[in-house]
Amino acid sequence: MLIRLIEKNDNVEIASVIRKVLEEHGVDRPGTVYTDPTTDQLFELFQAEGACYYVAIDNDAIIGGCGIYPTEGLPDGCAELVKLYVLKEYRGIGLGKSLMKHAIDFAQKHYSQLYLETMPELSNAVALYEELGFKSLPNRMGNSGHFSCHIWMLKDLS
Repeated sequence: MLIRLIEKNDNVEIASVIRKVLEEHGVDRPGTVYTDPTTDQLFELFQAEGACYYVAIDNDAIIGGCGIYPTEGLPDGCAELVKLYVLKEYRGIGLGKSLMKHAIDFAQKHYSQLYLETMPELSNAVALYEELGFKSLPNRMGNSGHFSCHIWMLKDLS
């Protein structure tokens, strides 16, 4: 398996991975990245300053991804860990953790805090987030537009 930065020709394949995972968990609905128009243009989205997106590849196929994005409304020095999705058949082997570590390594060079939000239906990932130092928050931060997310977490990078 290979982890690398997203390339323009990855857009269709990573959008398909993201939507497949959301469908699998029954959260293919408004207020998630499922209906977010930027999901189909991740390469372009992650060209923003202070952003990055990594994809995982096996046998020339994208099998997962994870990124860092300076979400509007977050405090200075804080970015969001976003769009961590791994196909079902590749879960449980440490791939999600590897993707997150790549993203966190990038974030540590640019930010002092890292925020994330997720949904109860994807709560299996919460243990991984906690293992990597994220702490639960009582309220949302920033303006992601993903109003279906009700789990919020923050990690100190300093």
